Amino acid sequence: MEAFLSSAAVVALAEIGDKTMLLAIILAARFRAPWQIIAGIFAATIANHALAALVGSEVAGLLEAPWFRIAVALGFIVMAGWTLIPDKFDDEDHSIRQRGGVFLTTLVSFFLVEMGDKTQVATIALAAHYKAVLPVAAGTTLGMMLANVPAVFLGEAIEKRISMKLTRTLAALLFLMLGLWQLAEIFGWLG
Repeated sequence: MEAFLSSAAVVALAEIGDKTMLLAIILAARFRAPWQIIAGIFAATIANHALAALVGSEVAGLLEAPWFRIAVALGFIVMAGWTLIPDKFDDEDHSIRQRGGVFLTTLVSFFLVEMGDKTQVATIALAAHYKAVLPVAAGTTLGMMLANVPAVFLGEAIEKRISMKLTRTLAALLFLMLGLWQLAEIFGWLG
């Protein structure tokens, strides 16, 4: 349960203001088909994060060496810094074309935009830390949905009411705490 809840919290906070959240807002404004967009986000996230969690879990299972655990901990700390950098769309990102319907457009767009994104990297790191594919993939998927479903329905009103800087700072603190906690476990600082 800890893996599920931690994964959901970390990704929900990290996702606010992320480029995929901005993509959700753009898709909602363009297509006005919220349920198809939400279904596309959900399907893309399940596929992307299940793959990422599997990679993280397998890598952790193969490399039990202390240096790997230190690398995962440092990865969380790097994620803390990366989370503080706001995402922006490039001009070409605004030229979303609808091919195959709203669901398919959302599915493909989200899957591709999420590749190498901080939430995907976080999913890999969380799965490596917890060595649990299903709870981490389910948690990170829930986190993505918690951040993106309101974005689909409320769009730009969210950006005006929620402090993106504060949200990024809270997400960064969560990543930092996970990294420091892992280092404390490795080096026996917890007693």
